[in-house]
Amino acid sequence: MRATTLSQLDQARDIALDRSGWGRRFVFYQPRNFAFWGYLLLVGIGFLTFVSTLAREYDAYGEAIGLAVTSFAIYAAIFWWFTQHIDHYAKLPAKLMGVAFLWGGFAATGAMAANANDAILALYGKTFGQVWALNWGPELAAPFTEEWAKGSGLLLLIALAQRQVRTAFDGFVLGAFIGLGFQIVEDITYALTSAGTQFGANQVGASIGTIVIRMISGVAAHILYSAIFGAGLVYLLGRPAEPRKVGRGLVLIAIPMLLHGTWDSLGAVAGPSALKLIGLLGATIIVALVILVRVYQLTVKREQDFVRDVMAPERARSVITSAELGAMAGNRKARKAYRKASRKRSQRKRARYVLNAAYALAQELAAARGADTDGVRFARSEVARIRAGVPSRW
Repeated sequence: MRATTLSQLDQARDIALDRSGWGRRFVFYQPRNFAFWGYLLLVGIGFLTFVSTLAREYDAYGEAIGLAVTSFAIYAAIFWWFTQHIDHYAKLPAKLMGVAFLWGGFAATGAMAANANDAILALYGKTFGQVWALNWGPELAAPFTEEWAKGSGLLLLIALAQRQVRTAFDGFVLGAFIGLGFQIVEDITYALTSAGTQFGANQVGASIGTIVIRMISGVAAHILYSAIFGAGLVYLLGRPAEPRKVGRGLVLIAIPMLLHGTWDSLGAVAGPSALKLIGLLGATIIVALVILVRVYQLTVKREQDFVRDVMAPERARSVITSAELGAMAGNRKARKAYRKASRKRSQRKRARYVLNAAYALAQELAAARGADTDGVRFARSEVARIRAGVPSRW
């Protein structure tokens, strides 16, 4: 039976905030938590490995390194902005996403996957011969070592942020940031390798093509793989707000490894035909993106329910309307339909601002654990002010 009275709605909000972990502050420094020291050790090793590589090559390829680091820093900033722009639900702390990014960039790369890949390729060479290992070794090594190296970071993050990582969508978002860190560091390494061609005489020209290709293909690479893997890992383990679903979890863990292996084997499958390679690349990217969208739709439903439970008392108090609640707890299509319901352009613009103010109110309510604080009261007044078209006093 759905809650109908205001007290019942407030109680449902408290339950939603408690189950989701929405608004809880993340504390990274946890000296009594073994996961904290494991994280520091592995990230530190990976960071020192990466920095020493750049320092060793800087005199010879400084221009290429500067271009790669700057380009991918902008790439990371755009991705960060994009995720914050599209995530209208129970947002994770920015500090936690930063911690996820550092794990993917340094621990999962230099401290784990690189060493594991070398060891497995050596075993393949001894077992099946060097020719086979060169042709098929990377395709049968990286999908396992790299995905689990990134996934192990999510396990540590769950141990470090048990009150924040509560749903498969949380695993999806954190996995994406782990993959982003991994991809950027890997891409910088690839750009550095490209700079060494032509004996370093045209290092910028040689590396810029790699940078552009890696940026374009990145949407269907490590970010995507780790997002799906992270959602699957949460389903496999189960969390307080996400019932354990072993079958679904195993499928979502296997999918990114399969996509990763397929991506790495395209060159061997296509052979010398550039046209065939381009066709296979396009098909692989399309399939990967379709799967990503489906996993997003699958995992975000619980987050939408949390938003509805948190904001339902505000609807009962007439702070927001039923249409605004439906748009807040709905998908992009629902928000677009809400804005288009207004005939005039100025009204549609104001509707967007009202919705943004309502999301800000939801964030304040989460941070206050549903209490009626000064911040919450101000956020409510902002919703009313924007709806009435009253100019800001600030």
